[in-house]
Amino acid sequence: MAKIVLADDGISFDAFTLDQKALGGAETAVISLAESMAALGHDVTICNRCDAPHSRNGVNWQPIDQDFPSGADLYIANRGDRLITRMPQARRTVFWIHNPAGFLKKWRFLRRLMWVRPAIVFSGAHHLSTMPGWIPCGEKVIIPCGIEDRFLNASVSDDIRAKKAIFTSNPLRSLDWLVDVWAEKIHPLAPDAELHVFAGPQTYGSAGDRKAQKMKAILDHAQSLSHRGIVLRGPVPKAQLQEEMQQARVMPYRGDVGETFCLALGEAQAMGIPCVIQDVGCVAERIVDGVTGFVANDDDVFAQKTADILNNDALWLSQHQAALASQRNWGWKDAAQAFINLIP
Repeated sequence: MAKIVLADDGISFDAFTLDQKALGGAETAVISLAESMAALGHDVTICNRCDAPHSRNGVNWQPIDQDFPSGADLYIANRGDRLITRMPQARRTVFWIHNPAGFLKKWRFLRRLMWVRPAIVFSGAHHLSTMPGWIPCGEKVIIPCGIEDRFLNASVSDDIRAKKAIFTSNPLRSLDWLVDVWAEKIHPLAPDAELHVFAGPQTYGSAGDRKAQKMKAILDHAQSLSHRGIVLRGPVPKAQLQEEMQQARVMPYRGDVGETFCLALGEAQAMGIPCVIQDVGCVAERIVDGVTGFVANDDDVFAQKTADILNNDALWLSQHQAALASQRNWGWKDAAQAFINLIP
């Protein structure tokens, strides 16, 4: 049994947050990875901005500014530069990043990376490609984020679905572009379809508060297009989102240059939802083009492919079944074991 510590000094969340409300991808990843490591039999502690010590699902939670552990077999510093050097006695230190790696050129990261030389964990090949080769570090490791069991193991019907598209990501990730493409190009091709938007600043804690006005402007614009079948639903907890995905027919999503994995697409594909994307950032890694969705870099083609899935039952069923067959093969226990394999 290994002693493992995951540290995060971002927004406040705890062992119960994921059940209570929508949560961002990086925070969801911390909880899911820790609980999967515990399920594999390891001693796991999360040190973050939770309010008080508590335990759940085999994981111990500790406020990051109280009694920080002195050592561990594996110490995973999540995102924050100050965390890299927080546990010098760790047998193995790993720096887990979730954004394009150009930010590592900042001095506050460089000086700590030069000292510790941690392994850096990336989410995929595209993510790794964003890191300048001269950045000082130890091993460069690709460990894709896992998909939660609630999505991987859900019982999903092959019944033909109503014409309902969904958006489940950050509103700042091209939702403004999507609602315009929907209103101008997709809606005329599928006038009886609806686009349900599960998004809002509440998901992102204080970080969302800082960007709330930008998000509000985008969501207000989306609301103004309700006559074109756009329905604002707001962010929802994962359990409710899974239920909504049981009824969704397609996920149109442009992608974002700041995205390195896209759990939203991974969850949708695991639930058998065909996705139409553009080759922006990492998102082309999440689908099998022409099989579980489409890569459509031209806006007119993007609209046509989305409408095809909405209107063509045979096409939808084929891609739905292909997604269920091929996109459920990497969960958080797989990711947890890959992290554990880094212990010397």
